[in-house]
Amino acid sequence: MSAAPAYFPTPRELDDLELLVNGALPDPRFNAPGSPVTLTLPAGVAEVAAAAGAVEIVDPEGLPLASVAWPGGEVTPLKTPAYGPFRRLHLTPAQTQERYAGRTFVPVTAPLTYEHLDEIAGLGPVVLLALVGHGTPQLSPVAHLRATLVATHHLQDAAVVAVPLAAHDEPGGDARPTLRDTVVAAYADGSPIHTLAPRSDEPQWPEDVAAVIEFDQPMPAEQGLVIFFTGLSGSGKSTLARALMDRILERSIRTLTSLDGDVVRRNLSAGLTFSKEDRETNIRRIGWVAAEIARHRGVAVCSPIAPFDATRQDVRDYVEAAGGAFFLVHVATPLEECERRDRKGLYAKARAGEIPDFTGISSPYEEPQDADVRVDTTGRTIEAALEDVLMGLRRAGYLDLGGDGPPFAG
Repeated sequence: MSAAPAYFPTPRELDDLELLVNGALPDPRFNAPGSPVTLTLPAGVAEVAAAAGAVEIVDPEGLPLASVAWPGGEVTPLKTPAYGPFRRLHLTPAQTQERYAGRTFVPVTAPLTYEHLDEIAGLGPVVLLALVGHGTPQLSPVAHLRATLVATHHLQDAAVVAVPLAAHDEPGGDARPTLRDTVVAAYADGSPIHTLAPRSDEPQWPEDVAAVIEFDQPMPAEQGLVIFFTGLSGSGKSTLARALMDRILERSIRTLTSLDGDVVRRNLSAGLTFSKEDRETNIRRIGWVAAEIARHRGVAVCSPIAPFDATRQDVRDYVEAAGGAFFLVHVATPLEECERRDRKGLYAKARAGEIPDFTGISSPYEEPQDADVRVDTTGRTIEAALEDVLMGLRRAGYLDLGGDGPPFAG
C-alpha cells in the first residue's frame, strides 16, 4: 500500500475538521450521507489517497493534524492545534460543559449592539458562543472574538467560547436541524439556548466595540489595496502601472509596492520556467505577496499577463481573505495592435514557433468578465488611458489622486 498523501484543506474544511475532532458533530466523518461537512480532494490527491486508503490533513506549515480514511471519511486526530489567536477560547463541547453547565448559551455572529446587551443582561449568567468559522461572522474571526470579549465588559456574568462553525450551503425545505442548530446544541448539551433578536436598522454599539469594528472594516481609502493590471504582452499594462505608481507617489501618503513581472522574476520567482504551470505559480506568488501587503494596509501594483481567470480569482481570494480590496484593470488593447507594436520581437518569434505557449498566439487569453476598469490604449496617450483607471479608483473610494494641492490622505 502506498503512503497517504498530504493535503492542506480549505479554511472551511479546516473548521469542519475541528468540529469533527472535538465532538460537536454526531457523525464524526467527512462526507457522511446528507451532511454538509465534506472534504473534496484534488483529482491527483484523491487517486493517491484511494490507493493508500487515507489522506493526511496538514496545517499551513505542513504539520499533520489528522488522518482521514479515504473514501470512507473517518477521522483519526494526530495533533490538536495549539497556536492561533484566542486559541484558549476554542473549547470542546465537553470542556464547555465542564466549566459552564447550566448557563444560558447565546450564539453570536455579529458585534453586540446596545439592544443586544440589554437583551442578554436579563438572561443571568451566559456563555457567548462566538461562531468564528469561515464565512460565518460579519467581522474577521479575530475581530469577532475581540468584539465579543470587549462586549463582556458591559455584562454582569458572561463567558466567551469560540466555535469554528463555518458557513455551509444547506438544502432547505425539510425539518432537519441545520448544522448550526446541531453544533450549538452540542455545546449547550441541554442548557438553555437563547437566539438574539434581529438587529435594528440603525444599530448602535458601545464605543469600545465600535472601535474594533472600525479597525476591522476600514473605509475604502484606508483599506489595503491591490491594483492588478492584466492584458496581452504589449498591451500597455506595464506602462500604465508605472504611470499610476508615479501618480500615487506624487499625490498620496499611502505606502506603495511594485510587483512588476521582470522584477518578480528576478527576486521572487528565480528558477521558474515559462511553462504554463510555472507561469501560473509565478502569478500566485505575486498574489500572495500582494495580499500580505494589503493585510498591512499598503498598496500593491501588479502588472502580469495573468491570462487565466482561475488564477486571477485565486489572487482575488488571497487579497480578500487578508482583508484587502482587489481592483482589476483589464488593459484590453487588441491582439493586432499588440502585435504591431512588438517592441521585443516576441510575437514574431511566437509566430515562427520559437516561443511555445505564447499568450494570444499559441495559448489563450481569457478576458476578465469582472474587471473594475477596461481600457484600450490603442491610439491614446498614456495620460488619457491612466485617467480611466484613476476615475475607477476614485469612484470606488480607494484613491483620489487629482489636483495640484497637498497630498490626499487616501
